[in-house]
Amino acid sequence: MYETLTIETDARGVATLTLNRPEKHNAMSAQMLADLTDAAGKLAADDAVRVVVLTGAGKSFCAGGDLGWMRDQADMDAETRSAEAGKLATMLGALNALPKPVIGKVQGNAFGGGVGMASVCDVAVGVDTLKMGFTETRLGIIPATIGPYVLARMGEGRARRVFMSARLFGAAEAVDLGLLARAVSADELDAAVEAEVVPYLSCAPGAVAAAKKLAQDLGGIATPEAVKMSIDALAARWETDEAAEGIGAFFDKRKAAWVV
Repeated sequence: MYETLTIETDARGVATLTLNRPEKHNAMSAQMLADLTDAAGKLAADDAVRVVVLTGAGKSFCAGGDLGWMRDQADMDAETRSAEAGKLATMLGALNALPKPVIGKVQGNAFGGGVGMASVCDVAVGVDTLKMGFTETRLGIIPATIGPYVLARMGEGRARRVFMSARLFGAAEAVDLGLLARAVSADELDAAVEAEVVPYLSCAPGAVAAAKKLAQDLGGIATPEAVKMSIDALAARWETDEAAEGIGAFFDKRKAAWVV
């Protein structure tokens, strides 16, 4: 049904949405963004689906933006590049607004946009060997489009510990930062996710959806205005000399000018 995803729904109405580009560490391509946006809409409209589990195939949960997609963006004009950022924002917004509980099963590393994917889950459980990081500033760009969802998850104070440094951190720190609810061994991950799923199966689906919407409205962080601000900030950043140098250095396999 999808080029980059699989969806399997069990008899209880638990749908497992799997990022399925393991050979690319489930990096987000333009096709994956389109697939995820469409899948979110279909899952939202399917009354048989009670809970969504979001995970990745292979060793990585999501490595962030696909290299080919990033290379294409480097060659785009500002208006087109802003539209591409809007596609990522639309996908994240669709998952964030899904009127079903979304449980993140983070079975491997998550970088950049992959951390954003974990942040739109209502709860995320991760394997204790994973690494996370906001790696964008190494490339001269910023973790902008994921920002509203990351800040909603972490809060400003905790976000500022890792949002700008591109420092990688492990599962225990991800729990401390609020990105993960729990970190468990690989052998325990299925059971830990199931423990998050089961309570919802005895709750009224409409009440769950209404409670989730209320929590988001009261939180008031990932607003349309904040999303638009994040898109504009990323578009502006792509126009800088640092972005050109950072992206160029990455594809040339050399150190950027600022690396000491």
